[in-house]
Amino acid sequence: MVIEFLEECASTHNEISQGVRVGVIKPPFAMCAKTQTAGVGSRGNKWIGLEGNLFLSFCLHKNALPDDLNDASISIYFSMIMKNFLENLGSKIWVKWPNDFYVNDLKIGGTISTKIGEIYIGSIGLNLARAPQNTGVLDIKTTPNDVVWGFCDKLEEKIPWKQIFSKFKIEFERSKSFITHINGEIADLSAASLCEDGSILLDNKKVYSLR
Repeated sequence: MVIEFLEECASTHNEISQGVRVGVIKPPFAMCAKTQTAGVGSRGNKWIGLEGNLFLSFCLHKNALPDDLNDASISIYFSMIMKNFLENLGSKIWVKWPNDFYVNDLKIGGTISTKIGEIYIGSIGLNLARAPQNTGVLDIKTTPNDVVWGFCDKLEEKIPWKQIFSKFKIEFERSKSFITHINGEIADLSAASLCEDGSILLDNKKVYSLR
């Protein structure tokens, strides 16, 4: 994978998405910025770009991902690949449904994803060094560059969704103590059940992550 490191970028997610659309960026490709001035978060929110934290976006062709992975699972898949990499370094990080990173009860980051044709674009923001108010910081010391290389190496292993899901299914029980936002409204996850494609069943309705 080609990885580009930038001093500053408005949004690595928008930069790669636009590059893919016009054909100047070809997968596999990743971009990491030291600072980000207009990062994209979930539900259209901004992701605050404090220097020293991780601002990573990447794109992969469908053929570079496992055959049993579908669109509904993609953000969870990318999140769990990152979680597994950091866990191997000693972190207690976990993934709250559908794609938020937590240490204990504090959010430290998240994943968003986009699909353009047969190309998947994923973006991960993580508080490695500093955190905005009411959020947390990763519980181990590492650098953005080390995380980028380690995560990209893990992606190239093409781990099957079934293997990733088996771990996420166990971890999902922790999500039941939290809320999430569905169609602009707050939803309690305590009564939710997880489906094999990463969606949840809540109030007899199947809900997919749209991030």
